[in-house]
Amino acid sequence: MPRRRKNKLRIHEKHHSTMENKQSSSKTLPLTVQPPRDSLTKMTGMLVQFLMQMYEMRKPIREADMLKIVPEKYKNRFLEILRRASFSMEVVFGVDLKVVDATKHAYDIVSKMDLPNNGRVSRGRGFPKTGLLMNILGVIFLKGNCATEQNIWEFLNKMRVYAGKRHFLFGEPRKLITQDFVKLKYLEYRQVPSSNPPCYEFLWGPRAYAETSKLKVLQFLATINRTIPSAFPPWYLEAVQDEQERAQATIPLKADANAMAVNDSRSCLTAPPTPGEIEADSSCCG
Repeated sequence: MPRRRKNKLRIHEKHHSTMENKQSSSKTLPLTVQPPRDSLTKMTGMLVQFLMQMYEMRKPIREADMLKIVPEKYKNRFLEILRRASFSMEVVFGVDLKVVDATKHAYDIVSKMDLPNNGRVSRGRGFPKTGLLMNILGVIFLKGNCATEQNIWEFLNKMRVYAGKRHFLFGEPRKLITQDFVKLKYLEYRQVPSSNPPCYEFLWGPRAYAETSKLKVLQFLATINRTIPSAFPPWYLEAVQDEQERAQATIPLKADANAMAVNDSRSCLTAPPTPGEIEADSSCCG
């Protein structure tokens, strides 16, 4: 090859190499300098870890303490980080971060349902199990108000929750679901009639009906999916109808209670009882 041609080839290779380096640099730039969204995600994770640690140790939560773990350059975005952390705790643990003292900027973590020990179920330290229960109630609702055990475990496996395998947040899940939640009457666990070999199914327990509703559970599922309950039309209509029926059922109860209160007040105001009557019948109000 002539010398001049070799020089031209080297110049071309050098130019091509320089262009590749520029392209490579432009491609790797987002990896070396993280965009704000990734940094906020990391900050959110740190804040969730801190908040759940405070919850586990039953310590008060103050905004000043939360700000201590947020680097200076992100303090101006603290409210956004806090909002994200609150969302994460809601969908994973089924708890709400609520302001308990606006002047002192104090917060508390409250379970969406009245599970014992503010969602922990068992005494002592531990994480709330409300999120897991709300998910199970959601599956039961979406499956026509009755879900087979297979349905439940197929769903939980997608959450990396497996029967017989201890979970770092929920402990031993089979015991929690088939015993603890059942004993607390949040779930009903029964054998499918005439099934051979025997298989089992889950329904809402009476305490679930008392402490939450189909609409609230659908709202929870919608929040997880970053949408609104009406995005699930068939179940939304059923949930709204359920709310209306609940409201109508409480009206007669309130009317009866008011009538009883009026009657009781009248009977007590008609004539003051004598000391003998009080001693003989202590049922009179007062």
